[in-house]
Amino acid sequence: MAVYVDAPRHRVGRMIMCHMLADNMDELLAMADRIGVARKWFQPKSHPHFDICKAMRVKAVAAGAVEVDRRQLVDVMKRYRARLATDRQERAAVDKAKAACLKGDSHG
Repeated sequence: MAVYVDAPRHRVGRMIMCHMLADNMDELLAMADRIGVARKWFQPKSHPHFDICKAMRVKAVAAGAVEVDRRQLVDVMKRYRARLATDRQERAAVDKAKAACLKGDSHG
């Protein structure tokens, strides 16, 4: 199991952002907590992930996140979606993270 980050490409104002996702919600949320990304920034709509800036990406990699290219990122997403289709506990974890995000909680 792992946390993954892609290359920073997406502009948001002055920042260039990348995606941080994981093989499961526990790992994703633990990494967000470890590097100081508030859980309220969780992005549940298309695929459970966080958009993080380059500075947070550096922290994530230092904390053990795996750097991936676009194709590898898509493979991670496909594996995770397949897991969500069958794993009730994982779906419940995503729903809990969504609820915390909507409330604006910094931690779930």
